[in-house]
Formats: sequence, structure tokens, C-alpha cells
Amino acid sequence: MIRKTLDDKLERFELLERQLGDPEVLSNSSKMAAVAREHGSLAKLATKYRRFRDVLKEIEDVREMATSADAEERELADAELPQLIETREQLWSELLDMTVGGEDANRDRCVMEIRAGTGGDEAALFARDLAEMYQRYCDLKGWKFTLLDISPSDMGGYKEATASIEGEGCYRSLQYESGGHRVQRVPETEAKGRVHTSAATVAVLPEPEDVEVDLKPADYEVERYCASSGAGGQHVNKTASAVRLIHHETGIVVKCIDERSQHKNLARAVRILKSRLYDFYRQRDAQARAQERKTLIGSGDRSQRIRTYNFPDNRITDHRINLTLYQLDRVMAGDLTPVTDALIDYDRQQLRDSMGDLD
Repeated sequence: MIRKTLDDKLERFELLERQLGDPEVLSNSSKMAAVAREHGSLAKLATKYRRFRDVLKEIEDVREMATSADAEERELADAELPQLIETREQLWSELLDMTVGGEDANRDRCVMEIRAGTGGDEAALFARDLAEMYQRYCDLKGWKFTLLDISPSDMGGYKEATASIEGEGCYRSLQYESGGHRVQRVPETEAKGRVHTSAATVAVLPEPEDVEVDLKPADYEVERYCASSGAGGQHVNKTASAVRLIHHETGIVVKCIDERSQHKNLARAVRILKSRLYDFYRQRDAQARAQERKTLIGSGDRSQRIRTYNFPDNRITDHRINLTLYQLDRVMAGDLTPVTDALIDYDRQQLRDSMGDLD
């Protein structure tokens, strides 16, 4: 399965290499930019896999030499083979690490959607806390975190929030955040000090390149409307700058608010729609194939409860890998790395176990 994925990636990379020298592409600046961006995103993985395949061919040739009637050729083959096998193993290990998290692992742009679940105002406040936690984490990682749309609650929480994230390795780490998040704490409005449980859901969608999703203006309807920015409706936007897109085929709805810039709103809404469509078709195809490798890690199922945040005990538990840390305060402050690293390590080991030996 992984070899097929790598073969497809290399084939795509080599096609893009040819397109970079195609006069038709060179004369179209927007297409050229999209091709160059995708080519760059695949370069590291594709060149390493090309080197891996070259080494496999060398090993095949050397093993053939080892059966030669010529004693010198056999001696030379016996001397070269161990080093080639060591190189092969090292390259394969690096390729496995680069493919942990699936075929989209190396994308450097993604869209995060956070929605309040059960728990009313407290759930909305928790959704806001999650958004702020992820923003702090992105700041620590040097990634760009941009809130594209917020649906505020009366108490200042978020009923819904959508953000774009850009930075090297961002999707690899954040994809594991998709699912249901549960919080146990005493709400600000609780006079008797009782612990309440509420929830929010998170979805992290890889942002595809323009060439990967064929989306035309005729495929969706654009609605423009006035919207308020901020909880309680303050700073009301008097112009119809907010944008809502409705995709005809799937019924997917996207809305975006960015102060008074309708142009920015439309461009960002299209980006979000492409991400949702890419995720929609990807999951549909995966289900049709009845995926060969199934894992709870990174499944992206919003109905799956993946994590509990217990504030009274300063405890965070990831239920997929039975990880419990008593440093919730640090995690909420943005130090999510111990959790994301543990999830990546678990997924890496699952991948290694499923592959077995190369020989």
C-alpha cells in the first residue's frame, strides 16, 4: 500500500517537473505558481523515494554479480552488498517517517474547524479555549494561524470557528486533532462549584493545491450579506462584505467574514470550500476502497471522542493511545507538543509494524 502511494507521488512529481518546462504552463502565471508550489511540496519525498528505488536496483545488480563465475566479481559484490542494504534500510526508515499520517502528511497548509457541542454556553467557551490553544501552539511552532470566520456566543465563546494554518509540517501534527474533545471543569456561571462536562468537535482538513480540485464558479452559489464581527453584535459591518458559498453537488456551505473586504472573504471562502471538497471526496473514495490500513489515529471522525480535558485534576487524556498527562495548564498555554509527538510516534510504530521486512 505504501509503495503504491510513493509510486503515485513520484509519478506526479515527474509530471510536474515536465510541466515546469511546458511553454503553455510557463505562459500562465497562476498555473505556473500552482504547479511550482505543488512540485516544491513533493520534492523532498519524491527525490528520496527515487534514490530508494535506485538503491533497490543496485542491490538487484550486485546480487546478480554475487552469482557470477568470476571470483573477483563475487568478492566485489560481497563487499558492496552490506553497505547497500544499510543505505536501503536508512532510506526506507526516512520514507516511513515522512509518510506517517497518510498521503497528505506533508502538506504545509490546512483548515481547522471548531464547533461547540453539548453543553450550551460552556461548550462555546470551551470551543474558544481550544481555538486559542491551537493559536498559541502555532505561534510556538512558527506557523501562521488566521481566524477566517467566527460565530460568537452571547458569553463570548465560539459556536463555530474556522481558521487557516500555514507552516512546515502543520498538517502532519494537527490532523490528529480531528474528533470530539470533552472538557470537565467548573463553569464560570456555576455558583455551587460543581464540575460540568461539555464538548466541542474539531476537524482538520488538508488544503489542496489548485490543480487538485476542479472548482469552477458555476459549481457554487455566492451569497453576500452584512454581518457583525464580535460577540454581542458590536462593531457591526454595515457593508455586504460577508460571503457564503453553497456547493451545488454536495450541498457544502462555507461562510467567511474578514472585516470589510469582500474580495478577501470570497478568496478565503473558496479556499475553505476546496479543502472541504477535497476531504469529502477523499473520505468517500477511502470508504469505497475499504481501506487496507485502519487506525483510530487521524481517522478524522468528529463523532469519535478522542480527548478529555479535566481542569480540577490538571489532567489531559488522549483515549486513542491511553496517554495521560498531568500538565493541562501547559497544554492550554500552547505546549501541545508532548501530545502531538506521542500520537505521531504511535502512528509511526503502527505503520512500521504493518510493513514488516523489506526482504
